[in-house]
Amino acid sequence: MLLDRPARSPAEANARALAGLRIAVGVFFLMFGEYKVFGTQFTLGGGFQGWIQRFLADGAYPFMAPVLQGFVLPHGTAIAFLVAYGELAIGLSLVLGVLVRAASACGFVYMLALMFSANYPGAGAVPWQYFGASLDHSILALCFAAFAAGRPSDVFTVRPWLERWRPRR
Repeated sequence: MLLDRPARSPAEANARALAGLRIAVGVFFLMFGEYKVFGTQFTLGGGFQGWIQRFLADGAYPFMAPVLQGFVLPHGTAIAFLVAYGELAIGLSLVLGVLVRAASACGFVYMLALMFSANYPGAGAVPWQYFGASLDHSILALCFAAFAAGRPSDVFTVRPWLERWRPRR
């Protein structure tokens, strides 16, 4: 097993660390998606629309407010299901180490959408306040960018197991 022995090189240690972070972020997304998929409050009970209303009231970026009002809210139920199943799919992908780049690209775009929907500090804010207001989404966006750019699916993945079960030609 990979954890039975110390890393042979700094590259292997880095791969393990990145894979550990990938799995941890994946567990968060499994939890985020699980309650949305297996419950009905978020998707069918107006939970998603409530969040969008809160984003609009608390401060979406000015360019994002018309998108939220004119597109997202009118299609709220469909987008709520997309969010719920998207979070679950991102979580499964990251935990299992399968399709990590694709899931990370989707997660990165999702975090940017959330950041611009919810974290506007105001027109008169100094630049550092933009970063401070968006920590909850920007940190995850940076994780997704690292997963997409790196090779975090080389370690702690189910891919070798899946390849054994794939039919040979």
